Amino acid sequence: MELTGVGVWSMHLGFGDPGEITEAAAELEELGFSAVWIPEGGGAAFDRIGRLLSATRRMVIATGILNVWMHTPAETAAAYARLSAGGRFLLGLGVSHAMVVDGAEPGRYRRPLAAMTTFLDGLDTAETPVPVEGRVLAALGPKMLEVAAQRARGVHPYLVTPEHTYRAREAVGADALVLPEQTAILCANRDEARAVATDWLQLYLSLPNYANSLRRLGFTDDDLATTSDRLFDAVIAWGDEQAVMRRVAEHRAAGADHVAVQILTPDPLSPNSAFPRAQWRRLGAALGSE
Repeated sequence: MELTGVGVWSMHLGFGDPGEITEAAAELEELGFSAVWIPEGGGAAFDRIGRLLSATRRMVIATGILNVWMHTPAETAAAYARLSAGGRFLLGLGVSHAMVVDGAEPGRYRRPLAAMTTFLDGLDTAETPVPVEGRVLAALGPKMLEVAAQRARGVHPYLVTPEHTYRAREAVGADALVLPEQTAILCANRDEARAVATDWLQLYLSLPNYANSLRRLGFTDDDLATTSDRLFDAVIAWGDEQAVMRRVAEHRAAGADHVAVQILTPDPLSPNSAFPRAQWRRLGAALGSE
């Protein structure tokens, strides 16, 4: 699978109203987006992927990511065999976070790197194996990037900067796929962007995987504690459509094959927030004018 262009990363397409998911996915394809990425949904994740595949004809549909603690390799391989028949399903895998995994079973989140390699072993030895070419890893740090270089088609890192994209490309080599997520807000100024996303970003900064990733990129504990403007601007592209596309271009210049844009709107932590369809249309129009 060769994945290029710009995609959409969306909680709404993973967890929203099924009817609107179908309508929105079909529209995103017509707008020119090359992929849709949805986050983990537990046991219903593969049903959601099937719905998105049925609603579209050309787009890649990807998990961003499937939590390896919530599925077995056998279940995942069987679902992949079923969903990949049309050549449009990309399996994104990740180790998630202790807060998420231990919430269901305290103490379960141990040795995440070993958990990923064991899961990949299971995919390789399943009755119908998942090919290396069909999977990417949510790799942030150097050790997981090394695993991805050896055992996956590429990487899908979340909450990263173009500098991380450059480092990921160096780690996985020229032939792998580098497919970062980029959070974006269509707004007039930083104050508006801050009103939308400061609380949202603080939640992610409380998770060690993301905090450590940003420290490796040169951000300080003070940046993390205060959600500094320097940090905010580095991980969130805000402004008009052209500002978002400039950030996409920075990722591409750093080595990305494809960028999955996540649009935030007011109250992004609410499960009842509206689909950002007007914003997707604006970004789609910007894509068409490139």
